[in-house]
Amino acid sequence: MMAATNDGNPEIWAVGGGKGGTGKSFIISSIGNYLAQKDKKIVLIDADLGGANLHTFLGIDKPKVSLTDFLERKIPLADLIVDSGIPNMGLLIGAIHSLAPDGIKYTQKLKLFRHIKNLHADFILIDLGAGAHFNTLDTFLIADKRLVVIVPEITSIENTYYFLKNAFFRKLMITLGDHGLKDVVQDAWKNRGEYNIANLNQLLDHLKGLSKTMENIVAQELSEFRNYIVLNRITSSQEIMIGSSVKSICKKYFGLDGNYVGYIEYDPIIPRCINKRKPYMQAYPASRCAKEIQRLTENILDGKDIRPTH
Repeated sequence: MMAATNDGNPEIWAVGGGKGGTGKSFIISSIGNYLAQKDKKIVLIDADLGGANLHTFLGIDKPKVSLTDFLERKIPLADLIVDSGIPNMGLLIGAIHSLAPDGIKYTQKLKLFRHIKNLHADFILIDLGAGAHFNTLDTFLIADKRLVVIVPEITSIENTYYFLKNAFFRKLMITLGDHGLKDVVQDAWKNRGEYNIANLNQLLDHLKGLSKTMENIVAQELSEFRNYIVLNRITSSQEIMIGSSVKSICKKYFGLDGNYVGYIEYDPIIPRCINKRKPYMQAYPASRCAKEIQRLTENILDGKDIRPTH
């Protein structure tokens, strides 16, 4: 792998969501492929505990080393990165017995996060598993840019709201805990009927009204919590607008800002590529979907929204 242009200070992107099967692994591996083609040094981290399969999207065998070797055998994290088969990009996988919900201690998690942030790369791209366990949320929260992938199905959209709400609440609780204010939030939510609190946005308004300190903390946490929405497997032009709707609802009901960075059309060639163990961006670099992945990646880099039209 080439030398990184910002060794020891990589930008971390994590892709999450409440529902499996939305295409997170395909998208994060394709984004990594595109960035690697731009001469950036990439490390992909597969943290999907229920079924680590990022290697399949790269067309390579499952690595024999994993984060287990870092946690249990004290092997340096950088030594566990394997060749992805794509120039400028390495792969690091988790292991279910070491990173299962009850299989990693809090101190181990903090140590792992610290070492991830010190890897020599331009971008660290983390593929998270489904669900909203604390380990998944905490990994999502260490990212500089947080991606959520949805498909045009109501269950996927509802799970995305649930995931983002839990991620932000986790972030807020950690910060308030540092200020000795965690009990205030728990009391407000426990007695939400008394305070006429029906959603996260109303909870935040209630907290901001309690004191100037609380107002400043909530405002700061909100300003730092921006998500990047990717809409996958659309089949009609009308579905393009779903991403904009999700962004608007996140702001209205949860107070969470976001960017709708792009969509990817359904392409039956994609699952065929996966089954044949061929990286899609390598096999079909001029395809419409490849260009859509390039566009959304550039939008993430620039912090821009797409301008969807019917």
